[in-house]
Amino acid sequence: MTETGTTETGSTETGTARARLARRYLDVNGEHPMTEADDAYVDRHFAPLEPLCARHGRDPDEVRGHMLAGRLPLPGYLRSDGTEMVAPDLLELVDEAGGLAKLPDWFRGHWADREEGAEEYESYLSGQNVCLHRLHPVTMRRKAELVRGIAEALGRPADGPSDRPTDLSALADLSALHALVDELDDLEPPFTAYDRLRFGGPVSRDTCIDAVRRDHPLG
Repeated sequence: MTETGTTETGSTETGTARARLARRYLDVNGEHPMTEADDAYVDRHFAPLEPLCARHGRDPDEVRGHMLAGRLPLPGYLRSDGTEMVAPDLLELVDEAGGLAKLPDWFRGHWADREEGAEEYESYLSGQNVCLHRLHPVTMRRKAELVRGIAEALGRPADGPSDRPTDLSALADLSALHALVDELDDLEPPFTAYDRLRFGGPVSRDTCIDAVRRDHPLG
């Protein structure tokens, strides 16, 4: 037993690292069943933790321990069979930062506003940032810029409702709006029904891509 109460095999006084991680995941995301379609979606867009660790020569329980300690993000999903699904480039980001100890400062340093950088880092650690094909500070920043640009073009708050279509006459340049939408579309995966359950409603693809193309087509 180590000083933290974790054995060399990843078991703890309150259960295995995997079981503890599953409980933490459910605490953050709530209990929503993953359907067969949800499982198929995450298989296409995310990676199972243990094979990913094997490819990088990492101990899965050590990685789980870093997740539980807030040094790495929680899994993005738990499949219906309990498999932890993570961003395919999860460990590559650590290498790019120069190691786990350097990850927080390296990550937050991508934002000029220190408070915003800290908030984005906490969002990253939550594991709920499943809205990008490539989870990286650069893509996170660009997504936020695009969402703000789309909202400004539509004259609504970035996190505002999309159920009231904007008057087309108020849009000075519809093609510029669609350029922002198209770029956001390239950054984001399709999402799955499970996401709309755990987030309690529409996701950014619904409000900033699909709704804009529906309500403001390019002729």
